[in-house]
Amino acid sequence: MSTTTPTETQDLAPVRAESLAELLVSTERPRRPSALSTSLTFGWRAVLKIKHVPEQLFDVTAFPVMMVLMYTYLFGGALAGSPREYIQYLLPGILVMSVVMITMYTGVSVNTDIEKGVFDRFRSLPIWRPSAMVGYLLGDALRYAMASAVMLAVGLVLGFRPDSAVGVLLGVVLLLVFSFAFSWVWTMFGLLLRTEKSVMGVSMMMLFPLTFLSDIFVEPETMPGWLQAFVNNNPITHLASAVRGLMDGARPSAEIAWTLGWAGVLVAVFGPVTMRLYSRK
Repeated sequence: MSTTTPTETQDLAPVRAESLAELLVSTERPRRPSALSTSLTFGWRAVLKIKHVPEQLFDVTAFPVMMVLMYTYLFGGALAGSPREYIQYLLPGILVMSVVMITMYTGVSVNTDIEKGVFDRFRSLPIWRPSAMVGYLLGDALRYAMASAVMLAVGLVLGFRPDSAVGVLLGVVLLLVFSFAFSWVWTMFGLLLRTEKSVMGVSMMMLFPLTFLSDIFVEPETMPGWLQAFVNNNPITHLASAVRGLMDGARPSAEIAWTLGWAGVLVAVFGPVTMRLYSRK
């Protein structure tokens, strides 16, 4: 014998449009996040990516150490008589070269996120539009600081002796400011080019002339006159000379002014272009 339990039906009250609107639209909406908070949030996202993929730190640890050791012992005896003498001139320049070269990975990271479709979600958020780009650059600034610390530690072991700790700190700060501005160039290429290999190829093609045709390794006075015209007006030369002067205890006001001027031009030119590409991508 089977028993069945009858189901009771209840009449539902009709839903009014006004009551539904009250449920969906709250009278107390959360405040829109500020530009600073959203930029810092995206910067923290970039740091978390390093946490989950620690291999990304190779370019700010192993690469700078290799650069310092290789150029010090390869060219030190020929150019300055001994590696210990040469590193006094070389280390500030190699510091600039290493940090400037790893700025290209900002564009690679941007291009990777575009291919994964992450930027489509970012554009739909009610936030300050450039915060995603600025967050990338802020996160990479931490990587630049790490590379600077690693290279300075190796240089001290090899015999580099700066004039003062304040000069070293100011030199690193100036390098970080310029690198932040310079990263906008690679961010633009990350948005413009279709693959990360293309971004790396174009970046290296531009970075090699800028870094090697400068005063990082030797003084411009030893170069031919036609080459000095380029080297003396190279922004990397101004940056390396400013960092070297600060670490030597001097006050290279002209070189600092040139470096900050170049940084301002890079942001003013490539910042708007990058954001336009970001909006239309």
